[in-house]
Parts: sequence; structure tokens; C-alpha cells
Amino acid sequence: MTSLDELLASWNEKFRAYEDGARLPPHHDHCLACGPDNPHGHHLTVQRRGDEVHAVHVFDERHVGAPGIAHGGAVATVLDDLFGFLLYLTGSPAVTRKLEVRYDSPVILGTTYELAARVVRTEGRKLFVEADMSETGGPTVAFASALFLRVDVTHFDQGRPR
Repeated sequence: MTSLDELLASWNEKFRAYEDGARLPPHHDHCLACGPDNPHGHHLTVQRRGDEVHAVHVFDERHVGAPGIAHGGAVATVLDDLFGFLLYLTGSPAVTRKLEVRYDSPVILGTTYELAARVVRTEGRKLFVEADMSETGGPTVAFASALFLRVDVTHFDQGRPR
């Protein structure tokens, strides 16, 4: 597991300008949604496209809710994590204050979904973001909106045992 000091040091290099089309680095190696070393994770890979971030994802049997369908919490996890990649583009860390997910139809295991997220507006420390998920060329199956609050990296050290 990555120590907090190592994590914070790695973030300093992640909050920078990325070229359009660039693949964005995972938040950390054990992140539930994007960490490549998390055996229970989604292993989300994300790319910058203009002012948005995009990903392609397939939910599998680790993410099952009802038979053959992804658990709503797994869908929310992926959408929330996608928002985290927008923070690389805004240049500052932030945390989820409020997340709302609208499920328009079942998310079927083994199906390829396209996800896209964008910043809608900012107000001081507040970032208002939206994301959608759809089958390739199909209608939206899930839509999320969230409020993120910008924080200093020391926020992530609060409450940790010394």
C-alpha cells in the first residue's frame, strides 16, 4: 500500500496540463476504480478529450447486483472516480461533497460502455460536474451530477493515526 507521503508527492506531478488525447495516470495503484494493482477494482483507464475526460468500461461478475446486472454502487463508483480525473485538468485536489446518480436502464455485465465527464461550472471552491454513461452509439444508461469541493492536500492527512 502506498504511504500518504508517497501519494501526496505523486499528486504534485499529476495536477498539471495534459495534452488532448493523453491517457491520465491512476489516482494511485490501489484505487478501487482506477488502480491497476487492486484485484477487486475496475481498472478504469481515462483519457483527456478537450475539456472532458473519457473512459470505456466493461462491468464483470465482480460488480454484479441482480443477476447479469451491475450493482448500482459499482456504477456510482466508476462515475465518481471519473470525476476525480477532471481534477487533473482543473489543477487542484477536491473531494466529493454530493453525488447523485440517475439510472435510466440496467447496466448489463459484459457490455462495453462509454463514459464522459465534464466540469459544468465553478463557484469559488465548488466544482459542479456531470457525467454520462452509454452503450457505444446507444442511449444514456446512467447520468451523474456532483458537487466537489477544492481542498488542500493536507485534507487527506486529517484523522489518520499517528
